Amino acid sequence: RAQPRSRGLGDVYKRQGGKYTHAIRVRGGELLFISGQVAFDPAGEFVGENDAAAQTRQVFDNIGNVLKTAGGSFDDVVELMCYIVGRDSVPGYMEARTTIFEETFPDGNYPTANLLVIEGLADERFLVEISAVAALP
Repeated sequence: RAQPRSRGLGDVYKRQGGKYTHAIRVRGGELLFISGQVAFDPAGEFVGENDAAAQTRQVFDNIGNVLKTAGGSFDDVVELMCYIVGRDSVPGYMEARTTIFEETFPDGNYPTANLLVIEGLADERFLVEISAVAALP
């Protein structure tokens, strides 16, 4: 399927250990803005009490479900905004994200991304929240 964006703009900079792209140009298509997703499964049950890796997997599943419902996929994602509670949660998040990205972006065409370590989210159980922007064809 035709992609409405080109990858790799700005990748003149050496990646500093991150799985992200410095810039993506979007041409045509529709933008889908996905609100911050947290670790509730489709039945509304909270997943991953005190487990950033489990929460990360559930959050990416939720984003995938929203994309599918809108007629898109992770190939269409151009931006991720990731909020992680506390530095202690970063290793679990990174472990899960690395596995997810290897499966989801095997060609290394990652979306742009921001990772912020914060003090807390709306519910004290939440360790991970991720929002996304996708350019649908």
